[in-house]
Amino acid sequence: MPPPAATNLGYTPPDGGWGWAIVASAFISIGFSYAFPKSLTIYFKEIQEYFSVSYSEIAWVSSVMLASMYAGGPLSSILVNRYGSRPVVMVGGVMVCAAMVLASFGTTIIHLYLCVGVIGGLGLAFNLQPALTIVGSYFQVKRPLANGLAMTGSPVVLCTLAPLNQFLFDSFGWRGSFLILGSIVLNCCVAGSLMRPVNKNVQPKPKAELPECNGGEEAATADIAAQADNHLAEENQNESNSQSCIHKFVDVSLFRHRGFLIYLAGNVVMFFGFFAPVVFMAPYAKHLGIDEYSAALLLSIFALTDMFIRPTTGFIGNTKLVRPRIQYFFSFAVSYNGICHLLCPLATGYVGLAIYAVFFGLGFGMVSALLFEVLMDLVGAHRFSSAVGLVTIIECGPVLLGPPLSGALVDMFGDYKYMYYACGVFMLVPGIFFFIMHYYNYKKLDEEQRQSVAVKMKTSEEAVQLQMSQNDKIAHETNG
Repeated sequence: MPPPAATNLGYTPPDGGWGWAIVASAFISIGFSYAFPKSLTIYFKEIQEYFSVSYSEIAWVSSVMLASMYAGGPLSSILVNRYGSRPVVMVGGVMVCAAMVLASFGTTIIHLYLCVGVIGGLGLAFNLQPALTIVGSYFQVKRPLANGLAMTGSPVVLCTLAPLNQFLFDSFGWRGSFLILGSIVLNCCVAGSLMRPVNKNVQPKPKAELPECNGGEEAATADIAAQADNHLAEENQNESNSQSCIHKFVDVSLFRHRGFLIYLAGNVVMFFGFFAPVVFMAPYAKHLGIDEYSAALLLSIFALTDMFIRPTTGFIGNTKLVRPRIQYFFSFAVSYNGICHLLCPLATGYVGLAIYAVFFGLGFGMVSALLFEVLMDLVGAHRFSSAVGLVTIIECGPVLLGPPLSGALVDMFGDYKYMYYACGVFMLVPGIFFFIMHYYNYKKLDEEQRQSVAVKMKTSEEAVQLQMSQNDKIAHETNG
């Protein structure tokens, strides 16, 4: 990506120090945000029988929760810009706790939609977006690694909650389990308390110390980056005087950003098939006659694989070879997920499902570790808060409809293989789309960069010639 996208912060991030405490708190906050809706699938079969509902209807519980989490992105973004990450995350933890307590007294499936889905999902939005934003404010050079470590919270929490939920259900039933889960999620308040705002009163580094976001091209474009920084500062000043309050918090100009539109278009299709395979993994195993604890163990296998691949992905993404073209890495991860889902119906026994869980965990972990890093790489850290808010509100549609549509396929055919075929197509198509469009985007960026360098050199030559002519004129007047 162009240097301006990576350096327009107005300060030098510490890239360490208290930033690692921020990564730990984001680890907890992000972990509960993503793992909570997945872990609740352990209770789906029993809740389905209790309320006498279909696969499609029970899938709406996780679906509404995830959709509310994504739909709450813009509101969370506004609150973070106004109050900071710390209070927003703490309020989110309290909201999820209250949602689970209220859901434990539910008498209809609609009650669970409202409590677990709407209130709990909005609380998770207040945990997710602030954690993503504050990591980007503390890291620049080591940002892919920091994001990878923070995103590892999801599989770690899921790996813990999957067997714990089965134990809680056997001991207390689903109502008692919801009460206990409500108290456990209050750990998000502890994580939020660690999210101290970054100290922005730091002198910027010299141009020669700019991070190598574009490899060898960085040195040739350092001056352009500095000019772009100054230009951005002027633009921000003008916007603050002319734009409304809403436009300050939600940067609608992103819809004219080529890379952002590519990311958004691919993700809208991708999310139709992103979460459904996880939501239906345990029910699928039970459908094949596998016992409840072994079915729950599949989620743990998936989560363990996911847990190790996320920091590994962050480490690989931070290397000089991959980071300048990290969008290709993301494209591969999305395509790989699609292939895994297309091959899943070939796994008939428990061993086959366990192998699928491993390969799926690898793909899911790679996509999750890169999902927000590639967005920040496209738009820059200074616009990330607005970008992630816009992305999540638009993605809430496919996130909401994906699992219920997949559940409808199960209800229609009485078999899970068609659901996995559909999810495979929904992942493979955007993966190929990303490869093609990012090749085009990188090519256009290289052309624009060469043009900028040419303009800079031409301007410098004209300035030198003008200075020489002025010197000659002064010398001529002096001699005359």
